[in-house]
Amino acid sequence: MTDSWVNSAEILGSDLPLELSGTGNRRALLMDALREAVRSGRLAPGTRLPPYRSLAADLGLARNTVADAYAELVAEGWLAARQGSGTRVAERAAPVTPVHRPRTPERVARPVHDLVQGQPDPSVFPRTAWLASARRALAVAPDDAFGPGDPHGRPELRRALAGYLARVRGVRASPDRIVLCSGAAHGLRLLAEVVGGPWAAEAYGLPFHRELLASHGVGTRPLGVDADGARVDGLTRRDRAVLLTPAHQFPTGGPLHPARRAAVVDWARATGGLVVEDDYDGEFRYDRQPVGAVQGLDPEHVVLVGSVSKSLSPALRIGWMVLPQRLVAPVVAAKGEREQFSSATEQLTLADFIESGAYDRQVRRMRQRHRRRRDQLVAALHARAPHVRVTGIAAGLHAVVELPPGTERSAVRAAAWQGLAVEGLGDYLHPGAEHASRGRRASRAHRAGAADNADAVRAAGPADASLVPHRDGLVVGYATPAESAYPEALDALCRSLPPAAPLATPPAATPASAPPPPPAAP
Repeated sequence: MTDSWVNSAEILGSDLPLELSGTGNRRALLMDALREAVRSGRLAPGTRLPPYRSLAADLGLARNTVADAYAELVAEGWLAARQGSGTRVAERAAPVTPVHRPRTPERVARPVHDLVQGQPDPSVFPRTAWLASARRALAVAPDDAFGPGDPHGRPELRRALAGYLARVRGVRASPDRIVLCSGAAHGLRLLAEVVGGPWAAEAYGLPFHRELLASHGVGTRPLGVDADGARVDGLTRRDRAVLLTPAHQFPTGGPLHPARRAAVVDWARATGGLVVEDDYDGEFRYDRQPVGAVQGLDPEHVVLVGSVSKSLSPALRIGWMVLPQRLVAPVVAAKGEREQFSSATEQLTLADFIESGAYDRQVRRMRQRHRRRRDQLVAALHARAPHVRVTGIAAGLHAVVELPPGTERSAVRAAAWQGLAVEGLGDYLHPGAEHASRGRRASRAHRAGAADNADAVRAAGPADASLVPHRDGLVVGYATPAESAYPEALDALCRSLPPAAPLATPPAATPASAPPPPPAAP
């Protein structure tokens, strides 16, 4: 194919041309030209593109070629298409100006790139399928759905969740055991009020959850975390409950070891304690078999807390608790006499969304998307920063980029200079974890009367589940950016990482003519 030039006045509202150059697949050439026009700013966000039939006629291309190019660029996030308004340049596809000079954090009012964990890309919300479910649900909704609302939650959604969670997560519960809430945080507030404290919690976890419990008078004590998940052997009879992320430890990654799953249930049975299972991103796994919920081992001693904030959107404000029978009435009473947190119409819509199979399709779609994002992250780090290690990548919406000791804070500052929002692993460490590590190790070393303190510290470490040596790293969320912005975000991340440590200088070789060293003294 010869070089082609097209006057793009209909696209740009100016005489700036759109260039198709090169040989090969015509659809690929058109997509490259449109991407470059968006990337350079010649096609501004919100600009309406011509109908594919018109553009096909102008370029001398088949209509299907242009239609396929539009569809693929919509899927990648460069364009947005809505029925009745045509195809436009996506609002989030604004050009990103490469950073050529250092910038201080004060100059970065809003980050250009966002790799903070925890939020899916809002542009991929399934609007069409959700609207179809809303129409079906409202058409058959009973009159009482438009009344004050039962704090238990709509029965239609509780039935749908009971079936879905049993099928996908191995949960054992009837609908009457499920109480709906406005999200995982709301569920924790209610449990803190009903159960009381103190609680044990994983030493690495969401600070927001620990602060939320503390605001309700429930203190938390850190449990050590290693490659097999939480060190549940550190639980005591004083602990009223333990907060865990067994499906995918947040944020370090990895499921709770089977032996520890059994051990934490045994602890709950023996002490009357409660296991609070935060089912964070349990549906998103890539390189491992599904891991069922701990709740399935003992529904009378485990509460499963979940929500749609990662699978659909945090804006829906719908979550759930699968409760032991003895806690259902107290939790419902703690919510109040009327439902005041979650919309009944959205609950009905979600029930239809699940039962129609649309929720399963959305989860599969997002699993494929997140896996592709994760693979891009791993490939970029392997190519540009092979000295760092990436962990926690078998599941979830984030990975941990492990860094050399002492470099975490400087890496976060370097990311800010690059206009990149990303968090350090230390931001998630329980404030009591490092203090406990230092204090208990020193105490045990003193009591042992050991001449070698280091040996005593090493001997004490595995036996004390609260000891948590801090690891330097970055928690990199790969779900948030649009497709068009993700490559630049990865580029900024790679520029922010510390360089590889220089190799040690080998000792100078002994000259061949030098006399041999004297023999060692007896």
